[in-house]
Amino acid sequence: MDSLNFKIIANIKSDFPEKFGIPRQSGILKNLRSTIQFMPEFRNADALRGLEGFSHLWLLWIFSENIRDSWSPTVRPPRLGGNKRLGVFATRSSFRPNPIAMSCVKIEEIRLNAGDSANGYVGPEIVVSGADLMDGTPIVDIKPYLPYADAIPDATGGFAEAVRFNHLEVEIAASDLAKLPEEKRETLKAVLAEDPRPHYQADPERIYGFHFAGFEVKFKVNENSLSVVSIEKV
Repeated sequence: MDSLNFKIIANIKSDFPEKFGIPRQSGILKNLRSTIQFMPEFRNADALRGLEGFSHLWLLWIFSENIRDSWSPTVRPPRLGGNKRLGVFATRSSFRPNPIAMSCVKIEEIRLNAGDSANGYVGPEIVVSGADLMDGTPIVDIKPYLPYADAIPDATGGFAEAVRFNHLEVEIAASDLAKLPEEKRETLKAVLAEDPRPHYQADPERIYGFHFAGFEVKFKVNENSLSVVSIEKV
């Protein structure tokens, strides 16, 4: 057996309709909310029985924007500015032999009989925080996080620990910030503070942009300061 087929069990609803701006790892933005909604075959509340006793989940999902037929044994990690190659299995790059990813998220709410008029969804759903998934990302499995087995206090983080990113000072005009729903404002500030740019780009005159929660956010970065140029409804 040299191949397997997976069923998509759910998709995630998030504020990021595209890859740009998404946190680089799960758990970095703890107040970033997303919702897991199940495919019709798996909309069974019994499948979530007992989950209320856990605080966190592992999500196994597909890099749906990076599916390809070929693979490379080395990749260029963004943490190293895209200038150095490392083995693909020493990184969390999305360019892998199999486009599988994992994220640890916090359970905020379990809704066994949810209804979503925006897309006609009816069934159980899980509200989580800290997800690093694009809107619509397919999820192939959900597993509870087990503190006694999954937390390793003396683990080492290799090059990812050696190269840490500094948080940016974020400047947003009050008039622009007021355009966002109140519950989204602090989350956007946190997204921007993490510096959503590719780390091989450092042009202080360049205007970057991404979509978040139905708005287009444009910004510039000069050294450790990020200034929002505009926030407009899409």
